Amino acid sequence: MLVFVAPGQGSQTPGFLAPWLELPGARARMEWFSAVAGIDLVAHGTTSDEETIKDTAVAQPLIVASGLISLLAVFSHPAEGFRLVGAGAGHSVGEITAATAAGVISAEQAMVLVRERGNAMAAASAVTPTGMSAVIGGNEDEVIAAIEKHGLTPANRNGANQIVAAGTMEQLAAFAADAPAKARVIPLKVAGAFHTHHMSPAVDVLQGYSRSISTHDARVPLVSNADGAVLHSGTEVLSRIVSQVSNPVRWDLCMQTFADLGVTGLIEIAPAGTLVGLAKRALKGVETLALKTPDDLEAAHRMVREHGTADRTRSGVAPTWRLVVAPYKGTVSISGPADGDVAPGATVATVSTLRDSWEVTAEHGGTVVEWLVEDGDPVAPGQPLLRLHPNGN
Repeated sequence: MLVFVAPGQGSQTPGFLAPWLELPGARARMEWFSAVAGIDLVAHGTTSDEETIKDTAVAQPLIVASGLISLLAVFSHPAEGFRLVGAGAGHSVGEITAATAAGVISAEQAMVLVRERGNAMAAASAVTPTGMSAVIGGNEDEVIAAIEKHGLTPANRNGANQIVAAGTMEQLAAFAADAPAKARVIPLKVAGAFHTHHMSPAVDVLQGYSRSISTHDARVPLVSNADGAVLHSGTEVLSRIVSQVSNPVRWDLCMQTFADLGVTGLIEIAPAGTLVGLAKRALKGVETLALKTPDDLEAAHRMVREHGTADRTRSGVAPTWRLVVAPYKGTVSISGPADGDVAPGATVATVSTLRDSWEVTAEHGGTVVEWLVEDGDPVAPGQPLLRLHPNGN
């Protein structure tokens, strides 16, 4: 099973886009993205210096647009990706890239959304000097306790023994001077305390814009970096993209979901490297590829051939909204009818573990065709539970 992942802010480096623009049609497509976003992404991806592309309002549109350019180079037609890719995910702003790649929103909607996201987060960052620091090593519980002791937020829990603390510069300085045992604290080149309460004003802005964005259900299952849940609903994907701006990223839970799904290959699209580094340490035995330049496309094509799986339930032949899937790993308890109609939004099952339980709803409703599990069965995230036929609801 093959998963594609999209990186977040901080993955960009000066000039990284230049080799991608040599591909046929890539420069014209990037110029179109530039026009939609109202920013010269070609210049920023080729000639702008490190300080310029560190600016949140520049970095975020640049990362999303570049990720889409590199992904389009892997597949001759998006439908091929829908057929062969098992799942997708994005770290922070990379969720917009992943949502676009999965057909939830259009590329033009993505560029407008990420433009406003970058501008709003830059404005929120300007209110108080804030930043982020990576914490490498140490005992996880002790690291979290030390972060919270200094009034900081564990904004990114990335797995592979890496946690990112975020807050004011004074708080970060005090934390660095009182670092947890056996942990290194590394300041990150970002412009603010992303995924914390400092970004709340940006959430308000994006909620307003999201009301005008039409969505489609994901053509490929998306793993949410809020909690590792597997999503199909386009409206839920968009809602989480908005709320995620001021909430921590749980990439550790995304990687756990990848393992539960049985992923065998992982490709990180441009500007690549960070997420592959985490996967190599946390997902032993999974083949990984950082798609840094077009020179890596041959390896990407091979991985698609070897790890991609044709699944007609995700290929567009059968609409994804006919399937109700498990959002998490656990044991299923069926509460929906064995036959007949299910109303839109009705709860049809519960997935439980020893600690938690989650309701499973049929967002679009329909007529029961068949249950694909039995009461009490163990289920994996993304596993189909119920097949529904649309009945006009």
